[in-house]
Amino acid sequence: MIPLEEARRAVLAACASLEPVTVSLAEAAGCITADDLQALEDVPPFENSAVDGYAVRAGDTSTVPVELDVAGTIAAGAPPSIPVEPGGAVKIMTGAPLPPGAEAVVMVEDTDPLDGGHRVRITATVQHGDAVRHVGDDVHRGDLLFPAGTEVRPAVLGVLASVGHLRVRVVPKVRVGVLSTGDELIEDGAPLAPGQIRESNRTMLLAAVAQAGCIPVDLGLVADDEAELTRVLHDAATRCDAVVTSGGVSMGEFDVVKAVLDRVAEMQWMQIAIKPAKPFAFGLLARDERPVPVFGLPGNPVSSLVSFELLARPALRQMMGHSGTSLDRAKVVAVADEGVRRRPDGKVHWDRVHGEFGPDGRLHVRSTGPQGSHQLAATAAANGLARVPDGDGIAPGGDVDVWLLT
Repeated sequence: MIPLEEARRAVLAACASLEPVTVSLAEAAGCITADDLQALEDVPPFENSAVDGYAVRAGDTSTVPVELDVAGTIAAGAPPSIPVEPGGAVKIMTGAPLPPGAEAVVMVEDTDPLDGGHRVRITATVQHGDAVRHVGDDVHRGDLLFPAGTEVRPAVLGVLASVGHLRVRVVPKVRVGVLSTGDELIEDGAPLAPGQIRESNRTMLLAAVAQAGCIPVDLGLVADDEAELTRVLHDAATRCDAVVTSGGVSMGEFDVVKAVLDRVAEMQWMQIAIKPAKPFAFGLLARDERPVPVFGLPGNPVSSLVSFELLARPALRQMMGHSGTSLDRAKVVAVADEGVRRRPDGKVHWDRVHGEFGPDGRLHVRSTGPQGSHQLAATAAANGLARVPDGDGIAPGGDVDVWLLT
């Protein structure tokens, strides 16, 4: 068996980032920027009101209450065509440009309209610049907004739109083909015949691929037919950036998946010192532009999901430009309320747990139930994977490293 860290190094070393592409802002969401991005414009581009109220000369409010003549109204989007004269005011909406002569804005809560809105009583003193948004208050033209390697989250999109970036260069999302194989699998809802089971891994892994930020491609359910599986894999290599399979990766096991992958790809068959998910395969399908990584996950559903989280997911995210801690799930040191029992076996165990934050501000975790590699229902209740080192386990109340699944 090899340590998980060694297997991860081998996989990550073979999964380089995709070549950047230029896309619209809408297409950039969730991607990683390929270039430094500067502000193309000042934000805001003109002085404007931060509140609904009245634009005034600050000195006219030095003694309050005071009554001022209202020369008109400026709405957001309107030109600042009505000047503020001494002893006067202009009604103004949030975001509207500050009119000539105005030095501050009195919020509407500190005013009383008079004479049908032609005059206003000011009940609070304001200083020069109060409730005024100045040019470049947010960003100045030429400022570095986001360095290369920034994830385009919703707020990032908003900032880029605000300065006129309509298209950006990003590392594209990885198209990941997912397939299931086996004569025993059915997915049409028909009654089970002896020896049959319902397909679940592909359904689960397509969702896991999407949650990782990739574009899932359903390659379907393939029977135990070497010619058909070969055709599906060659087709996948032409339209996918990576492929995920499950089953047929155990040492010494003859399986159609193993036989075909050995023929069409350069494969590494690994036994990793973890439980579940000890067997794992990784290789590269040949393609003219660049090879296509293939992740061979175990067939047991819990093992398949854990293997995806620990090995395939970080590699796929690296292909999309992620790096460092963003490759993996967020990690936290939690409290094992019930402790974790285990026996030494030379492996690191990854137990499925459910955690909630307690009054002490720490995450407290408990087992979700049976930990067998075939028992997916208990895993579905988990929101974390607890890393339990080789040994006798963790005492109740002890610290445990947890990878958060949400």
